[in-house]
Amino acid sequence: MPPSLSRRLGEIKKNRQSYVLMAPYMILFALFTVLPVCMAIAISFTNFNLLEFPKWVGWHNYTRMFLEDEIFLIAVKNTFLFAGIVGPISYMMCFVFAWLVNELKPRTRALMTLFFYAPSISGNVFFIWQIIFSGDRYGYVNGFLLDLGIINSPIIFLRNETYVLWIVLLVQLWLSLGVSFLAFIAGLQTVDRSLFEAGAVDGIRNRWQELWYITLPAMRPQLLFGAVMQITASFAVADVSTQLAGFPSVNYAAHTIVTHLEDYGTIRFEMGYASSIATVLFIVMVGANVVVQKLLRKVGE
Repeated sequence: MPPSLSRRLGEIKKNRQSYVLMAPYMILFALFTVLPVCMAIAISFTNFNLLEFPKWVGWHNYTRMFLEDEIFLIAVKNTFLFAGIVGPISYMMCFVFAWLVNELKPRTRALMTLFFYAPSISGNVFFIWQIIFSGDRYGYVNGFLLDLGIINSPIIFLRNETYVLWIVLLVQLWLSLGVSFLAFIAGLQTVDRSLFEAGAVDGIRNRWQELWYITLPAMRPQLLFGAVMQITASFAVADVSTQLAGFPSVNYAAHTIVTHLEDYGTIRFEMGYASSIATVLFIVMVGANVVVQKLLRKVGE
């Protein structure tokens, strides 16, 4: 037996209790995460309609996606717009609000935490925005603009391709202050206060230097978790677009990769093509997470 393999088996035997404790989670993770991903990648190279046995078509689904499916290209543009605007802005907002709220007294901090977290757990939250951007004069935005004399007739915001994408983007940004905000609050609470005293001795003179050289490096795990959550949320926008703009939205103005995936997966039942869309989205999200991890490693340098 090779020495490296023998050494590895010895380490496993030495830490067998840890592996036994990890086994239930790893088995469930493999069955419900790893296996479905592998199956989706395999199905993406087939023509599968759930009724007939999958037929191997090779790269046809991918060439069709990028060379023939114009709606997919619109969805890609919209999705990257969400990821490029909502992702970074919501991430920064989560941290800034958490940083400010963390400085408050405990009771006030608890109340403000609930205030910022509430939108992400609201039930029929889309109904509120449908009233705000209603296409008649009773909608709050239309009523306000009519009272000011800015417009002469109501604007049908949610059926106008000029406005609908930006409205969906605004609502998604409002909803994004959720889990990441709580993670940042928790991370700020765990920062060792003695580090600030040591930093003052070492030459740190203001709050910005404390933030960059002490606070952010001390909460790297929470920063990474928040980044993963925000990236996932910004690339997986679907419910907001469907509820506000309809399915499909006017001229596919608010169409995203996930809504395109739902179209082919749950309506047309072209599971091979839907799996290829899911595979591309998976690769993009993994790549974005790798880039963000590299950027976060530079925090505090």
